[in-house]
Amino acid sequence: MFRIGIIGAGWIAEKMAEAIAPFQDMCIYAIASRSIDKARSFTARWKVEKAYGSYEEMVSDPAVDLVYIATPHSHHYDHAMLAVNHGKPVLVEKAFTANARQAEDLINAAEAKGVFITEAIWTRYMPLSHKIKEIMDSGIIGEPRVLTATLCYMMEDKERIVRADLCGGALLDLGVYTLNFARMYFGTDIVKTVTNCHLGPTGMDMHESISLSFADGRMANLQAGALCLNDRQGIISGTEGYIRVDNINCPEVVEVYRNYELVQRFTKDENMINGYEYQVLEARSIIEAGLTESPMMPHQETISIMRQMDDLRKEWGVVYPMD
Repeated sequence: MFRIGIIGAGWIAEKMAEAIAPFQDMCIYAIASRSIDKARSFTARWKVEKAYGSYEEMVSDPAVDLVYIATPHSHHYDHAMLAVNHGKPVLVEKAFTANARQAEDLINAAEAKGVFITEAIWTRYMPLSHKIKEIMDSGIIGEPRVLTATLCYMMEDKERIVRADLCGGALLDLGVYTLNFARMYFGTDIVKTVTNCHLGPTGMDMHESISLSFADGRMANLQAGALCLNDRQGIISGTEGYIRVDNINCPEVVEVYRNYELVQRFTKDENMINGYEYQVLEARSIIEAGLTESPMMPHQETISIMRQMDDLRKEWGVVYPMD
């Protein structure tokens, strides 16, 4: 049995518990919260064996095989470092940390101890995400030249969006998905970035437009925001057609067009529970292989994206206390 311990008992921990519940060879073994009552309530709902009112107690439990960090962005560094220092493999919810300095420190500490760590940016691990790359590389749309990605939700009143001490703003919560979408399919050789950003009353980025130019001439146009709803689509446009992705945050349908005619259609795995399971399956596979890094989300890619977001926040004047 592969046993998972979760730090943080909020809604995202609930999603992880939902994803793992059907498995016979994996389980949510422990939950840790600052409130023991909240932890006990979680164990009752999800039939979790252990409830801890202390994060340190949970990472000290020898039965825990993987620690999932499900706390706000602002706390990822401290909680993941606690697990690393106790020799525990760690799956850290996106955004990995508050900034690139924290990401480098955390990854260096894990590598020094020979401990597995990876970022839980779930789209990186989904089978349909990999299918998109396969389709693009097949040549069916010709030479891919332009990519667009949008991801917006109504979140302007959520504390994690408006508070600087929680590493608020749309970028770390939503924009990180658009950046990952662009980098997954167009690569990382970015030579120019042009942006526009709307700041909210608390100084956090509430809506942003990001245009990336790549060394090979490709371009990506990205939008993310917490002020409206939108179609959440991704489009990869080529010289002979295009790929349309329904929901870049969790791809559900992928359509392939040649000369504006639909020629292929793919849907998410019919056995998918909620999508959170794929990152855990990858983590378990890497840990059991005795490795410390997933090729689906390499350490240097996590650090590079954190640097990219640092640069964007600096341009917009979005500052966190831990900067």
